Amino acid sequence: VAALKRRWRLVAGVAGGTMLLAGVFSLLQKPVWEGEFQIVVAKNDEQQSSSSQLLASNPGLAALIGAGSKGNELETEVKILGSPSVLKPVFDFVLTSKSQAGQNIENLRFADWLKKNLDIKLEKGTSVLNLSYRDTDKPLIVPVIDRISKAYQTYSGRDRARSLARGVAYLDQQVQIYRERSIQSLRAAQQYAIEQDLTALKTDNETPNTLNLEAARVQAANEIRNYDQQLRQLTTLSSNSEAIQFRGLTIPELASKGLPQQIEAINVQLATLRQTFTDREPTIQNLIKRRQLMIEVFKSNTINFLLAKRADAQARLAASERPKGVLIRYRELLRIAARDDATLNKLEDERRGISLEKARQTDPWELISTPTLLDRPVAPRKGVNLALGLLAGLVLGSGTALVVDRRSGIVYSRNELLRLLPYPLLLELDPAQPDTWATPLQLLAEGPLAGAQSVALIPIGGSEVQEIAEQLGQALQQVLERASPTGGPALVSASTNLMAARGADRQLLLTAPGAPTREELTQLHQQLDLQGRPVSGLLLLRPTPQVDG
Repeated sequence: VAALKRRWRLVAGVAGGTMLLAGVFSLLQKPVWEGEFQIVVAKNDEQQSSSSQLLASNPGLAALIGAGSKGNELETEVKILGSPSVLKPVFDFVLTSKSQAGQNIENLRFADWLKKNLDIKLEKGTSVLNLSYRDTDKPLIVPVIDRISKAYQTYSGRDRARSLARGVAYLDQQVQIYRERSIQSLRAAQQYAIEQDLTALKTDNETPNTLNLEAARVQAANEIRNYDQQLRQLTTLSSNSEAIQFRGLTIPELASKGLPQQIEAINVQLATLRQTFTDREPTIQNLIKRRQLMIEVFKSNTINFLLAKRADAQARLAASERPKGVLIRYRELLRIAARDDATLNKLEDERRGISLEKARQTDPWELISTPTLLDRPVAPRKGVNLALGLLAGLVLGSGTALVVDRRSGIVYSRNELLRLLPYPLLLELDPAQPDTWATPLQLLAEGPLAGAQSVALIPIGGSEVQEIAEQLGQALQQVLERASPTGGPALVSASTNLMAARGADRQLLLTAPGAPTREELTQLHQQLDLQGRPVSGLLLLRPTPQVDG
């Protein structure tokens, strides 16, 4: 800070010069105009929901066509919107316009144009994109930002169309593959069924019959056991005609032939006659014989019917039996055919859904502010340029002042001065107030200089220090004479001649910050060491404010 105060004219000159240059630069610089607009880059909620519902059932398809979830999606969109794939036509329009206006465009590159002229950024926490375009060519601003806005709206639907087109192409390929695979697997199951005499396959839509031979075999085996049980029961009921009759009635095929009804009619006649006659009545005996004969016939018919049914069940059981592994293989073929058919149906449904989504018209990104040219140029900003010029001038001037101050070699620092002159500091005096010297000099005379008859005062610095040294020497001589016990005269010399100073009883150094140079102090210190006489101490003058004229 002290150095800057001393060199303030230099600092002020440099700062003024830089401000002048900044002002001239602002006047010579062409005005820069700016246009801007805002657009919402997020997709419409309705469009998002329909696409999401369409692809939610098939994440693999969504990832293939680029509809899967992405991290930092908005940031990615912003990067794409600043890429040549979107803005290259606009850049070509700028090149053509500037070339027709006679401007040199040989060194104009897309990356430089994008960095210098365009500012693309999202509103924090939103999906609103702010775009501004700067150029010195005012008539070019509005056409450029208008083309950029249209390019963005075109891009908003371009990726959707490309993604859906890839989805349709992919599904077309997969549908063809699985249609052939479904036909092949169905034919394989049908051919195996024909070879193993398993079952026929329906030809409508080539879907397999649901007949289960294993179930037919189990059913036939259960029927055989049932018929065997009924035959055993008929054998044990041979003496119980009524039980045989009622057992036969449980078989619909036998009951429908009328024999059970005839037996029942005889029972009714017998019950009527027995109310009047005894069993010895010939009519009753004839009816009993006739009923017994019918029961025997009915029993024989029942047994034969059960045997026939059992034989039929045995035939179906034999027909349903196949070599080990045949049914397992047939089931596997049917499962493969059903799976391929289900996959084909799912792919066809997805293909139909993607085609419908592709055909649906979608709205482009919404412009929430129309492309607008600002009323005033955004550059050059003269006030800012002057402020920056002043700031740069202050920094440059301060640095220059510090360098100049350092290269002058003058020691302005009190601490540095005491370090270069490592002697006891006896007094600090104010050169502007000589009337305050009496008391400090009196203490000096009674202390370090007590008994001295001669004192050499060695000034270090310019002529001002030498003049003060002479004035100080006279004052010190008077104090020493008053302090002498004999009252004899004292000799105080103020000279830079070290050879003359060697004969004095005491040697005192006198200097002030800002007076000596580092080179002077270093040489003096070396010379004092060579003369071999000790230095009593250092008298330091308080510095007065100094500036560089």
